[in-house]
Amino acid sequence: MTDTSLVRRARKIDRMLAGTYPDARSELDFENPFQLLVVTVLSAQTTDRRVNAVSPTLFAAYPDAHAMAGADRERLEQIIASTGFFRAKAESLLKLSQALVERHDGEVPPRLEDLVELPGVGRKTANVVLGNAFGIPGITVDTHVGRLARRLGWTQQTDAVKAEHEIGALFPKRDWTMVSHHLIWHGRRICHARTPACGACTIARWCPSYGEGPTDPAVAARLVKTEGRA
Repeated sequence: MTDTSLVRRARKIDRMLAGTYPDARSELDFENPFQLLVVTVLSAQTTDRRVNAVSPTLFAAYPDAHAMAGADRERLEQIIASTGFFRAKAESLLKLSQALVERHDGEVPPRLEDLVELPGVGRKTANVVLGNAFGIPGITVDTHVGRLARRLGWTQQTDAVKAEHEIGALFPKRDWTMVSHHLIWHGRRICHARTPACGACTIARWCPSYGEGPTDPAVAARLVKTEGRA
């Protein structure tokens, strides 16, 4: 059973983060579910900024799953090379696109059960697509969400699926996608992995991990990143 005081504190923190980041959203550029699925796969081990830099060329060449399924591997690798691990990513995109064509007539399915059956798509990627392309709420446990949820005492789980369920239990389902965005934006800008900017944090008074980073406002201010895309 979820502790009532924990629920209240978690929801208060989320309201504060919503006020801090009123424009919080996915920082990956996309125009449709297929594009979001592809750029989310590409975002592994690189920055959103780098993915956004290659996506116009990528989607001009391969605008949908049918086109990408028949892509020339060498050309695809050249386009996405700057995102790192480009050979493995090209392989994933080819298999993913081929599976979409074979199983779903080239369309991205709006169901978690179907998405996680696609090559290279786990729950994290599936929840990103569902929440941001289809408006179906989901908790996206990436490195930022997992780290902040543990620091805030919302979960102690390091297993992403278990953490997803424990975090989700604290909030109404309708809020899940935005809770994820708020945590990601805060993690990229303030609550860094190595040295959080505790003295510049708007939720410091409710954070049980306050003090892990510098609490002096001037020192903390120098750690703040003005934009994310990490």
